[in-house]
Amino acid sequence: MKARGMEGITYPPQYDVLVVGGGINGAGIARDAAGRGLSVALCEQHDLAQHTSSSSSKLIHGGLRYLEHYEFGLVRKALIEREVLLRSAPHIMWPLRFVMPHDQGQRPAWLIRLGMFLYDHLARRELLPGSRALDLRRHASGAPLKAQFTRGFVYSDGWVDDARLVVLNAMDAAEKGAHIMTRTRCESLTRQDNGWQAVLRREDGHAMQVRARCVVNAAGPWVAQFLGGAAHVHSSKSVRLVKGSHIVVPRLFEHDHAYIFQNPDGRIVFAIPYEQDFTLIGTTDIEYQGRVEDVAISEDETAYLCQLANRYFEKPITPADVVWSYSGVRPLLEDAAADASAVTRDYQLDLNTQGAPLLSIFGGKITTFRKLAEEAVDMIAPVLGNQRGAWTEHGCLPGGDLYGAQPSNRSVRQFGHYVEGLQQQYPWLPAALLQRYARAYGSRTHALLEGRKNLEEMGEEILGGLYAAEVDYLLRHEWATNAADILWRRSKLGLHFPKGSEAVLDAWLAARGGQSSGQEPPAEAGELLQAASR
Repeated sequence: MKARGMEGITYPPQYDVLVVGGGINGAGIARDAAGRGLSVALCEQHDLAQHTSSSSSKLIHGGLRYLEHYEFGLVRKALIEREVLLRSAPHIMWPLRFVMPHDQGQRPAWLIRLGMFLYDHLARRELLPGSRALDLRRHASGAPLKAQFTRGFVYSDGWVDDARLVVLNAMDAAEKGAHIMTRTRCESLTRQDNGWQAVLRREDGHAMQVRARCVVNAAGPWVAQFLGGAAHVHSSKSVRLVKGSHIVVPRLFEHDHAYIFQNPDGRIVFAIPYEQDFTLIGTTDIEYQGRVEDVAISEDETAYLCQLANRYFEKPITPADVVWSYSGVRPLLEDAAADASAVTRDYQLDLNTQGAPLLSIFGGKITTFRKLAEEAVDMIAPVLGNQRGAWTEHGCLPGGDLYGAQPSNRSVRQFGHYVEGLQQQYPWLPAALLQRYARAYGSRTHALLEGRKNLEEMGEEILGGLYAAEVDYLLRHEWATNAADILWRRSKLGLHFPKGSEAVLDAWLAARGGQSSGQEPPAEAGELLQAASR
């Protein structure tokens, strides 16, 4: 693994591609482009995945409900991607079975069966079992439900740690030569004869100039604002900002299935096992007009999600039971749909070649990010004289190479066996801690534990189960700079720690010269600043 901030690295004064935006699309495009030999820089005004890309329902799915809107092409594309992604990073993604209780007052059973038949057969499946009917009176998933729900259906999709997916794409991009600059905003773009000149500004106010032959606008909810503002470019396309909110409550059921609930207003809500001890419930779909940075769940949304959950679960929940909530703004491609929940989740790529190329990304969903990135680089690479073909379908993300360099079904099916091997290799680690490391870091667990033979060599236990060695790894290799990065995006440890833990970790980082304020860039970015100023 290439260490970030290695001494002696020099950076070019000009890049082939400057990617603006460190969400899933920006990180995926940077990875794909760097893997084809293009020189790439990525700037993100905040932390990686700080906004939309860490606020999803955490699913790799085809979108069963999109069939009702006749989006067969999008569903097929997403269904194909499910298994590609599962093989590429089996540590942060895994198959998940979903139970849909049949509500007599909603969609008829024959229509649900037809939809699930299409869902099973629109794309080839190797890893995921097909759908079937359930007798909820005899299946474990029926026990937490109200007695009136006696029939149901079960089908397959996948689970993903969305924020870590972004970080792994950024890591892979960096290991292929891309330069990742977090907490660095693209303030302005100027078209020149042979490319773009960009002014980038760090959080501490320091500005620098970077030149690039092509710019990719992957700013997500800010895509249109960035075009009209920093880039001074007009586009006929626009996005529709839709807020999605989720709540987390103490675990409502003991089995490992998730639920998909139909509701009288036509929306569906998921109830998903989350972080061992919790249940994740969401999402809402509400038009959003405010600042993206200020998005937050409303009391009405919390009450709405509780109400819909109570329609199905025997054990009622109230807003007082909510231990955590989060909201994100999805930048959906404007399609004039009257209902926010009906807006397409597909994407469009807009390449402006009136001078130096500028590619803008409109819309998209986390499941199709890899395909989006591939299509984006397919568009810009020939313009830049690069003829290398697509490669990411057959590449593992960092930590995903459990049983060899190539993605494999074995890595998905035998993840438990891989963890057993880790336990034999590191018997001094508590089993629960090693399981968490395996799920977060996959094969990179060896890099985290390199040279250590006992718990004492992991350094100080800053918080329960969070050792200095892991924090150091996240600072060095994953662009973490403060407690929020570590406890809520690189992990979800914040859910398991007592109130005030974030302040404890920030104080620990500050006392040891860490980057708790987020003002100092990682070593790689610092070297880039010096090189770009020359």
